[in-house]
Amino acid sequence: MKIAVGSPNPVKVAAARSVIERVWPGATIVSVSVPSGVRVMPLSDSECLEGAKNRAAAAQQLSQADLGIGIEGGVHEAEGVWWLTAWTVITDGRGRVGMGCSGRIPLPQAIAERVRTGEDLGFIMDELSGENNVKQKGGAIGALTAGLVLRQEALTLGVTYALAPFISPALYHETV
Repeated sequence: MKIAVGSPNPVKVAAARSVIERVWPGATIVSVSVPSGVRVMPLSDSECLEGAKNRAAAAQQLSQADLGIGIEGGVHEAEGVWWLTAWTVITDGRGRVGMGCSGRIPLPQAIAERVRTGEDLGFIMDELSGENNVKQKGGAIGALTAGLVLRQEALTLGVTYALAPFISPALYHETV
């Protein structure tokens, strides 16, 4: 089995790998750099899902893989709070699609305002933490939780949830 992750980001690839290796130990996992088709910092669940769908489809097609995985992080406003999240979409290129979300954590107001006006969260977190390339390490979630949850762990949940229709197909088979 060949599975393509639509990103060169090592944290996204590691999140996918950590789940895939438990389900299909012999699977080949490749990283494919593909465009998301959305802005660098998506500002809604819809935009995150669109980016993840685009990445999954492009990765699957480009690599001729059995499955394509797209992971897209972003923010979503609800109840006056900006929430950090990430969506995962998995496709087999034949119509079966799985979707999952990493969970949500509220952004501090000052950070949310900067993101809302167009700044990249990765850049903001690099600046605030004094580190370089935080999004390819513990991520904003790692900084916000003081290391209790790292970005890879959060993304792993989304990948796991998105795999559900593929690993439990009998439960997702719709009958009337």
